[in-house]
Amino acid sequence: MQRSVRKAIFPVAGMGTRFLPATKAIPKEVMPLVDRPLIQYAIDEARAAGIEEFLFVTARGKSALEDYFDLAPELERSLREKGKTDLLKALEASEMPSGAIAYVRQQEALGLGHAVWCARRLVGDEPFAVILPDDVIEADTPCLKQMIDAYHETGGAIVAAMDVPRAATASYGVLDIAEDKGRTVRVKGMVEKPKPELAPSTLAVIGRYILPSTVMDNLSAMRRGAGGEIQLTDAIA
Repeated sequence: MQRSVRKAIFPVAGMGTRFLPATKAIPKEVMPLVDRPLIQYAIDEARAAGIEEFLFVTARGKSALEDYFDLAPELERSLREKGKTDLLKALEASEMPSGAIAYVRQQEALGLGHAVWCARRLVGDEPFAVILPDDVIEADTPCLKQMIDAYHETGGAIVAAMDVPRAATASYGVLDIAEDKGRTVRVKGMVEKPKPELAPSTLAVIGRYILPSTVMDNLSAMRRGAGGEIQLTDAIA
């Protein structure tokens, strides 16, 4: 029987250069997308999938992200006194149970694999999820919930993927497919940011993973790969 996936890593240490100049002062994860900060979409998806422990890999300049999940008693009192119950309910979305959140620093920007590895002691020997808040995935059944269901059926590592134009494969980790089963595919390997003409498929990895704890051992032994970074896809493949 597969162990439950209770923990999720949120790598949020990036500088957000695509959103400059705003991210010079504001972490991209707390910037609004419609009516919620970007990070809230990831948290809501994780909660819906049954995640109990939320592990954030942060960096310098991310204090606003930590403040977002903190209590705001003065603000709550003011809203309550003014009868603004709708805003009070909106605040509830960011409230987390005591002990449910942990933070660890990524002191050097060495890539996604390194960010995940920084949370190794928080993960321990349990399977875990990785959620990249940049990728907001809308689905009737939350993407991570679908993946955890698949994990309980198959075990092993599970990654989310989408079909992209071949010209775009150079921007993604790309799956090397062994068997297409329709809703899922069995993968024999992954290639990080290949040249389009060398890409083994057009199925690109997007920001959701279910991984066994042994991936942390692989990351510990990794050398820098594409872009001079420690790549998570290399540790999975």
